Amino acid sequence: MISQTAEYALRAAICLAGRKEALTSQQIAAATKVPAGYLSKVLQALGRAGVVDSQRGLHGGFTLARSAEELTVLEVINAVDPMKRIDKCPLGLQSHGVRLCPLHKRLDDAMGLVEQAFASSTIAELLAERTESRPLNLEACSCAGPVVQSK
Repeated sequence: MISQTAEYALRAAICLAGRKEALTSQQIAAATKVPAGYLSKVLQALGRAGVVDSQRGLHGGFTLARSAEELTVLEVINAVDPMKRIDKCPLGLQSHGVRLCPLHKRLDDAMGLVEQAFASSTIAELLAERTESRPLNLEACSCAGPVVQSK
């Protein structure tokens, strides 16, 4: 459904959500269980897309560029590995042109529904949803400090 890179990006966004202080890539890697080297590349892509801000030096690190209430799951995913829709025949059949056959039409329709679901879900909603398990168990991560509750 989504790539491992996209999942890593979502883990990082969730880790940063609701935090006032910047977290280093090492802190984020420890909290999200993402290899530090790979996470650095993910954070760079998130930075280029305007999802995270970074600051060098003492007390530097990464923060969300916007509030978790504004940031959608789709924006995070598209920042690192954009969702691909089927807009023409994947087989290159001239007879199909831009009119999709029933198979590819249904596949694209399904991708559209997934895209809508991700576009209508914010990072804050993922953290606020009350279930038996919470994303990343952030409260148990001593390296990241306390989670700030959003209003």
